[in-house]
Amino acid sequence: MTLDDLGTEVSPGRPARRVVSLVPSLTEVIASVDPALLVGATQWCTHPADLDVVRVRGTKNPDVARILALAPDLVVANREENRALDVHRLREAGVPVWVTRIETLDEAFASMRRLVSEALEREVPAWIGEAEAAWRETPPAGRGRVAVAVWRDPWMVVGRDTFTGDLVRRLGWEHAFAGSDDRYPHVDIDDLDHTGLDLVLLPDEPYAFTADDGPESFTHVPTELVPGRLLTWYGPSLLEAHEILR
Repeated sequence: MTLDDLGTEVSPGRPARRVVSLVPSLTEVIASVDPALLVGATQWCTHPADLDVVRVRGTKNPDVARILALAPDLVVANREENRALDVHRLREAGVPVWVTRIETLDEAFASMRRLVSEALEREVPAWIGEAEAAWRETPPAGRGRVAVAVWRDPWMVVGRDTFTGDLVRRLGWEHAFAGSDDRYPHVDIDDLDHTGLDLVLLPDEPYAFTADDGPESFTHVPTELVPGRLLTWYGPSLLEAHEILR
């Protein structure tokens, strides 16, 4: 028996052999350890590209009946991405659920290590240490003030206490909405397209910003289209994100 990131006792089969992941980032993490562990994942679990498992709908509306039919000895979830109700339903049905809590890069590395070593009882892959070392040194601040949009109509941005916000800070940017009351506040376009910002990042998830959908709304502040996986995923993508975004 061990404790997940929220301090809940979890007793998976020892060692876990049938895992369902409800978190795209963690699906990629588990696949990097042993892809044969995965028997189910959400429709948003796009990496690795050759992942061939049963799909159990989305992160916010998982098909609990289908998950139970897969007879997993562990389900992996995240406090932000998955609903507490679904975690409760799975646990009530007797399925161990390991819930992660990740709001910073440091928490991501610690959580991934615990997931692999304690929940899965596998050896921690080398890429975790490599990514942690790459991100350890924070560049001097001064690149400017940046906002990260995550939706439009209405516009929403990354706010306080988020993994993406911490990643932006670790890149040397000032996170413009770090002091907001909400983690993902609604804003007006005038709050983004003004001289107080130096750049607005437009990722392709959760809203799929494209060259024709997003940049045309801005007349004062430059924008940059960025793969959402590099900004919002914790996992093997952190090595790629460090190389590209810096």
